[in-house]
Amino acid sequence: MLPAVVSAAHQAPTYPSLVQELADRGLLTGRWRRVFEAVPRSRFVPEVVWRQLPDRCEPVVGADAWLALVNSDEPVITQLDDGGEGGPGLATSSNSMPSMVARMLTLLEVVDGQRVLEIGTGTGYVAALLCERLGDDLVHSVELDPVVARQAADALAQAGYRPHLRVGDGEEPWPGLGPVDRLIATCALRYVPYALLRQVRPGGVLVVPLAREFWSGALVQLRVQGDGTAVGPFCGGATYMPMRAHRVPDLHEVRGKGRARAAGLDPARLLDLGFALYAGARLPGVRLIHQETVDGARVWVTREDGGAATAASGEEVWQYGPGFLWEEIEQVWWEYESAGRPDAEQFGLTVTDRGQQVWLRDPGEVVRPSRA
Repeated sequence: MLPAVVSAAHQAPTYPSLVQELADRGLLTGRWRRVFEAVPRSRFVPEVVWRQLPDRCEPVVGADAWLALVNSDEPVITQLDDGGEGGPGLATSSNSMPSMVARMLTLLEVVDGQRVLEIGTGTGYVAALLCERLGDDLVHSVELDPVVARQAADALAQAGYRPHLRVGDGEEPWPGLGPVDRLIATCALRYVPYALLRQVRPGGVLVVPLAREFWSGALVQLRVQGDGTAVGPFCGGATYMPMRAHRVPDLHEVRGKGRARAAGLDPARLLDLGFALYAGARLPGVRLIHQETVDGARVWVTREDGGAATAASGEEVWQYGPGFLWEEIEQVWWEYESAGRPDAEQFGLTVTDRGQQVWLRDPGEVVRPSRA
């Protein structure tokens, strides 16, 4: 279904209150506030949408419920299962929560006259905000899904915006575009491809959500250096749907019988983003998923060799396969505690043509794998 430009009576009469809320939280400065006020989110949300619940996506039924969701600081799910029928009902495209959009656009640090490339057009909402801020001709946006791309193009045109749009893989260079000043990704990456870096001029900025094996998502702001590398800090959590080429199964295959041991480290501590960034660098290849419980959290962790562990707050730990994965995680926790339990904003990332490295407090202090 094409995006609906809902009747004027339904075009987000409460939207200014959401903009006011974001401004009160310090997420919208004067210039961006005027942009958000000028671009109603409702213009870029189709009629058929879902709300993301902890365990499923729930259809939104009725105009009032639709309007309430659109005017809230929540993501609006706009596609399930890549648009296929009869799938498991997994969210695969959305209109992001406005507070996250505001954070990312602020981190982008655009100024007049700069060209911006967006990876993941989605509903077209972010492209419209950028057009309102910079002008249509300076905004470029690429979308892999041709159906999503067509819907976004229609919504943008109906709203009066005409950025440069392309259907294709955002990792590949835009033919004839050349380096841009700013790049924003609205899908999560497992790593920052060097090919993406090369689409930004030296001195330019990238704002990208990353999702690694040990953590569900964090924003990173990178500045491209004269030698073609990029360096910058992590800027808090951010949960985005992964770029399709960057999707991986949540967990590895588990091997061996379970072995119980007494409860130790509370698994709820593993969910702190600062620790997750540290542990993800120290234990590459270890994947973690979690579920919140009444007492804290339950986590499942696995490694490529079949080693695994599961633990819940206040309960004994079960380990599987080769090695003692939970003991390794506990050792990394004590290292993290000895380092002063640094928060996520003290970590950063360096990206080169050889890969990427997480560092703590200074780019020279790389957090190296424990099995290097």
